[in-house]
Amino acid sequence: MTEGAAGALQGRRVLVTGASKGIGAAITRAVHRDGGSVAIHFNSDEVAAQALTDELGPRAHLVHGDLSAPATAARVWTEAVEAMGGIDTVVNNAGAWIASPLMGESDWAGGWAANMQLNLLSAADLCRQALLSFPEQGGGAIINITSRSAHRGDDAEHLAYGAAKAGLLSLTKGIARGYGHLGVCAYAIAPGWVDTGLAAGAVSDGVLAGLPLREITPPQDIAELVSFLASGRARHLTGSTIDVTGADYVR
Repeated sequence: MTEGAAGALQGRRVLVTGASKGIGAAITRAVHRDGGSVAIHFNSDEVAAQALTDELGPRAHLVHGDLSAPATAARVWTEAVEAMGGIDTVVNNAGAWIASPLMGESDWAGGWAANMQLNLLSAADLCRQALLSFPEQGGGAIINITSRSAHRGDDAEHLAYGAAKAGLLSLTKGIARGYGHLGVCAYAIAPGWVDTGLAAGAVSDGVLAGLPLREITPPQDIAELVSFLASGRARHLTGSTIDVTGADYVR
């Protein structure tokens, strides 16, 4: 990982959801490297989450919770606050590419419900907790990891995923417009293919050859951007959506 701005997040307390691996782990490392305290949220991969916590040592705290279950988000927020003494930035990174096929034996309604709960409603619940807390402490930042699917839609098997990510994008804009005067900044990051376990099995050589940079985005690119936004060095970017696709999708 490249060097960030030393001490840029000194004293900042950051909750990162879905932080045990992939994009979330890269974000966690960047935040910690730049001086922040971080609450490492995980659901199923306790081994990876604990290893990350042990690697970082001080200023790293484990928080467990299944965000696919309603009402979990509020508990995750409370536990992160207890661990760090407060939260200055929440990074809604947890999510999953859940299928919702139209045809066959699939559970159309179940796919939509699962996508909305994990990819939108849990993030919205954490945004609500932030909006209840941040104005009282003079402000804070919300960083929502959406997807290029929020702009262009997703494939026929994942219509609900694209719709959920579009909802998260709209939520981010509304928060920025409605709560900026209270010191709350909100940003959306919309990646394309990112070099995680999911992409490794989904990106063929043909897809890779068609990408402008001939490579999928490293998680570190997302992490460096999150650290920059969390630092408060560009507050007037609030309300923005930043595409990180290596020019695979431009608008």
